[in-house]
Amino acid sequence: MKQYRLASLLLSMVLLVGILSPAAHAAQAPEITAGAALLMDAANDELLYEKNAYDRMYPASLTKVLTALLVLEEVEAGRLSLDQVITASTTFTAGLTANGSTQDIKPGEQMSLRDLLYCLLVASANESANILAETVDGTVPAFVERMNRRALELGCAHTHFANPHGLHDDDHYTTAHDIYLIARAAMEHDTFRQIVATRSYEIPATNMHKARLFYSTNALLVTWYYRESYIYDKAIGIKTGTTDEGGYCLLSAAQDGEDYLISVVLNAPILEKEGGGSDRRQFTESRDLFKWGFSNFVRRQIVDTATPLAQVNVTLSKTDHVLVRPATQLERTLPRELKVEEIQQEVTLDAETVEAPVAAGQVLGKLVLTHDGKELGSVDLVAVSAAERSELLYRLDQIGSFFQHGGVKLVFGLLILALAVLILRRAVLRPRSRYGSRYSGRRRNYTGRRRR
Repeated sequence: MKQYRLASLLLSMVLLVGILSPAAHAAQAPEITAGAALLMDAANDELLYEKNAYDRMYPASLTKVLTALLVLEEVEAGRLSLDQVITASTTFTAGLTANGSTQDIKPGEQMSLRDLLYCLLVASANESANILAETVDGTVPAFVERMNRRALELGCAHTHFANPHGLHDDDHYTTAHDIYLIARAAMEHDTFRQIVATRSYEIPATNMHKARLFYSTNALLVTWYYRESYIYDKAIGIKTGTTDEGGYCLLSAAQDGEDYLISVVLNAPILEKEGGGSDRRQFTESRDLFKWGFSNFVRRQIVDTATPLAQVNVTLSKTDHVLVRPATQLERTLPRELKVEEIQQEVTLDAETVEAPVAAGQVLGKLVLTHDGKELGSVDLVAVSAAERSELLYRLDQIGSFFQHGGVKLVFGLLILALAVLILRRAVLRPRSRYGSRYSGRRRNYTGRRRR
């Protein structure tokens, strides 16, 4: 296969973010002190920043995002309803701790499934996770099995859950990237998006409680639990999480017009400020990542379908070649400072020469785009126009091919050899005069003179 390189050189100076190829050309990324972090263009599923995004971490209450996703999938399938009333069992408290987040739901208390989801995602009530798990699968262990199956289906290759709420278990782990995969799937559900963007919610009175008002634990949405303000006006969710082993975690989403980002920050510290107060880095670093992402990245078209990039020779046609172009346009989320001309294009043709007929749009190669050694995407290369086959050239080629066939050559060789043997044999066995052929002719034609 022939390769054509059709791009300019990369920048001579590249800013060293040290994390990711596209980000390496953007303005300096914010300093991240968390154990792991990830920023994704969720609208297009493209990575903008990562730190230890594939390292095993403890997710704490971020676990509840998958719990909610499984419940909403049952609602979507018609097997559950948001308005149905759920009676809390006497077994739902198994595995819960006294100091965990709660809304004090009691055995026998009746609440709608919708209200339980608000308790789960806004107030982060651990007991609601177990109640919902039993509602879906009858028992918590059965629901946990469903969680792990669904995680694998979503592509979470480094995740294993041991419970539906996220209280610590050594066998309960995930990665920042896997959490993103779960969150992206959950955010496709309108009900989920509505709940995780809620700043406060009031549950009406139940058979065991008066009405309860609670606020989101996500300080990007509302500063109810903290003295410091971390409010970010573009934030639309999603979920906090905290355990001693997992540290302070935040899974969050933000939207600016059509731009939609998801951030994951795991095991972040709390830093003491000079002059008093504290800096909860799960919120600060998530907000900083969003600001950096929206300010420094833009969606760009890096391949168009109008420009031919190479040509392929054609045989058996009056047209001696066809041009090839990208089959589809290609867009990527790139640093604003990166020029399209700095992206390297590599054209690989399936063959230098093809036989007619060639159809317009026929795939004849591939275009791969890279920057700073990282692949940005690839697209098929297709024929710009058709090349019809010439029947005369085709027939002549068939005749030529026939005689070039090894078997045909062998037969003709044997025939020639047989003919040569026959000629030689006839020459050797032909009868001759005893005087030889040279004189015999003369003798037959000599009349001589009569002797007197």
